[in-house]
Amino acid sequence: MKFYPRRRRSAPAVIIISLIDVLIVMVVFLLVSTSFKNQPAVRINLPETTEAPKQGAGAEKPPFTVTLAKDPPYYFIGARAVTEEKLAAELKQAGLEDPQVKVIVRSDKGAAVGGLVKVIEFAKAAQIKNLKILSKGQGQP
Repeated sequence: MKFYPRRRRSAPAVIIISLIDVLIVMVVFLLVSTSFKNQPAVRINLPETTEAPKQGAGAEKPPFTVTLAKDPPYYFIGARAVTEEKLAAELKQAGLEDPQVKVIVRSDKGAAVGGLVKVIEFAKAAQIKNLKILSKGQGQP
């Protein structure tokens, strides 16, 4: 016995399965076309300074400039290429001539840190106290 007559459902005005298919296609398209920002796990802000080496005091002796390069030859005094031994000898000579000599160390962006450590050790061995390492934004390029 049927007490209630069975009603036939009418088709919905919006077909949901087609909407789901379109939504999935849109999500896949957005995932494929989106560019993701690659961020390192630890954010490091390197120090910058605006202080430039003081120039042109007349009576002041020009500073002793050592440049570290990424490619061989690695060490330069001014524009002249030198070896490690020659650099150590010249730093020692400069320290003996003037105990207050100013040594400025400039380093190429890709230069090895070991080279910088060696220059610092050579300056300590020559008993040079006035050693300055130039960073980004200081004086010379």
